[in-house]
Amino acid sequence: MTPSKSSGSAHEPAAHPSPAAAPGPWSDLDRPPLNVTSLRRALLTPGSLWSVLDVVSSTGSTNVDLAARAVDDPEGAVLIAEEQTAGRGRLDRSWTAPARSGIFFSVLLKPREVPVEHWGWLPLLAGVATATALSRTAGVDTALKWPNDLLVAVDGEERKTGGILAERAGAGDAAGVVLGIGVNVSLHADELPVPGAGSLALAGAKNTDRDPLLRAVLRSLEQWYGDWRAAGGDPVASGLQETYAAGCVTLGRRVRAELPGERALVGQAIALDADGRLIITTAEGEREAVGAGDVVHLRAE
Repeated sequence: MTPSKSSGSAHEPAAHPSPAAAPGPWSDLDRPPLNVTSLRRALLTPGSLWSVLDVVSSTGSTNVDLAARAVDDPEGAVLIAEEQTAGRGRLDRSWTAPARSGIFFSVLLKPREVPVEHWGWLPLLAGVATATALSRTAGVDTALKWPNDLLVAVDGEERKTGGILAERAGAGDAAGVVLGIGVNVSLHADELPVPGAGSLALAGAKNTDRDPLLRAVLRSLEQWYGDWRAAGGDPVASGLQETYAAGCVTLGRRVRAELPGERALVGQAIALDADGRLIITTAEGEREAVGAGDVVHLRAE
C-alpha cells in the first residue's frame, strides 16, 4: 500500500542446531532476537505516544496480557512477543508461527478525547498504518482486506500475511482499546499454517529485518493515531476513510459476508460508511451495511 498522504525473495533454509546442541536464542541464524534496548532508544522518546515497551520471549497472547495491565499501564504501552503460543485473530481463530518469524505485538490506546462511537475505526486505522509502513520499509505492496487482514502477492496470488485484533479493555477512566498486530515476516513455504497464508519473505521483501520493520509500523501507527485523535476521531477530517478505501482491495469485489446468526450476504462491496462498515449491494439492488462478520472475496462471474 503506497501512502496517499492509515487481525509470509525466499530465504535459504534456516540453520538448525545438531541434535546434541542445546537450543538458544541464536539457534536459527536467519531469525535473530529483537534488540529491546535499541527499540526503546528509538521509540521511547520525549513527546512520543509510546510510553512503555517490553519484549518477552514467549507468551500465550500479547492482547490478553496487555488487557490485564490496562488499568495500571499508561496509554502507549507496547508489549512484543518473540513467539505467541495462543495468539488469536478475529472470530477466535488461532494465530501461530515459529519463534522470531514475525512481528507480534499489542499496544494500549486510550483516546479519551474521541467519542466512543468512533473507536470502531481503530482496527482500520491500524491496518492503514501497518500497510503503509510495510510497503515503504519492506518494499512489498501490502493491501487491506476488510476489516482487518493484510494481504501480499505470492506468485500472483493474494495471501494473508498479517492481521489485526482490537479489544476493549479496562473500564471508566481507565477504558481503552488493546490493538494486536501480527505480521508473518520470514516464514518459508513449508511453515505456512494454511494454504492461503503468506509472508513478506515469500512476497519478495527487500528487508526482513524485524527491528526496522517494527519501528516503522509503530511510528506509522503513532502518526495516524495522532491525526485521527486530533480530528476528534473524524475519519474524513483525518484522511483515514479515504486512505483506507484507496488501499482496500475488498471494495469493488464480489464478496460473501458470513454474518452472525448463520446468515450469508452475497453482493458487491461498494463503499465504507461513516462508521467503517462495509456497504454491500446485492443482485436485487438492496444495500446493507456490514459491521461484523467474515468476508470472502469471490471470483468474478
